[in-house]
Amino acid sequence: MTELDGPGGITVLCCRTEGESMPALAYGDDAVRAGARSGRRTRVATDAGGAKAGTADAAGIGAILAACGGYPTHIVGRRPKKEVDPLLAGRVLVVGDDSDLNAVVLRLLRKDLLGAVEVAYATPHPTAFTDIYALPTGPEAVRAATRAEVDRVPLVRSDAGGVLLGAAQLAPVTGTFYVDEQRIPGGSAKVIEVEPDARSGVAVTVVRKRILGFGRQPATYRGRAVEFGLLPGSGTAIWYDGIRHPREVNRWVFYQHTQPLRLVRGVY
Repeated sequence: MTELDGPGGITVLCCRTEGESMPALAYGDDAVRAGARSGRRTRVATDAGGAKAGTADAAGIGAILAACGGYPTHIVGRRPKKEVDPLLAGRVLVVGDDSDLNAVVLRLLRKDLLGAVEVAYATPHPTAFTDIYALPTGPEAVRAATRAEVDRVPLVRSDAGGVLLGAAQLAPVTGTFYVDEQRIPGGSAKVIEVEPDARSGVAVTVVRKRILGFGRQPATYRGRAVEFGLLPGSGTAIWYDGIRHPREVNRWVFYQHTQPLRLVRGVY
């Protein structure tokens, strides 16, 4: 595929505030490149609501934005919601982390745009999502976004109305678990990890507690869906794409959606 022509070929969504993304550019391109090489991590500014934005690699985000050149770039903040809907057309480059990408793809799902929009992703450092799909990071991700072909990859949903793109973890886990019709033996685990799987839909890895090196080795099961029946009061925390579910639940399901995600990751 040849590079997308013109400023309208791709739309860049920077999932940071101006205070988080722009200071790295204020020192010029040389400073941006030096910061990216050193891996320096800086404390970023507070967001518009006054809450701490946390620790982020502002230099890395700045380097990505600098590589975007003349493509239209929109500063949309972390984990954007419906305000990005008018921007979701053609090929979209999400600049941020896995939780930001999750938020944008959720908008595509809710607006029935999965079949119409191509999704590219640029993040400063490797994440669960970039590892699964062997995606480049940093400025090289921008080059891929403008040149690479589209690959259809499985999209995983939850019965809570969300999506899973990279990795989910449930821990600690006590209850009954099924992958499709197969019951996972044991009834308890230190952690259960769920990822999209190109062959079956979801891959579920059960990590048991081990004492002095003894105990069951991790086991992986594959299927279209996984269902967790969780013991009330067991305190299971559920994380997906870096997002923690806000409350304890007794039941949780991940399953493959009928439509794939049109991910920009092919040959370029």
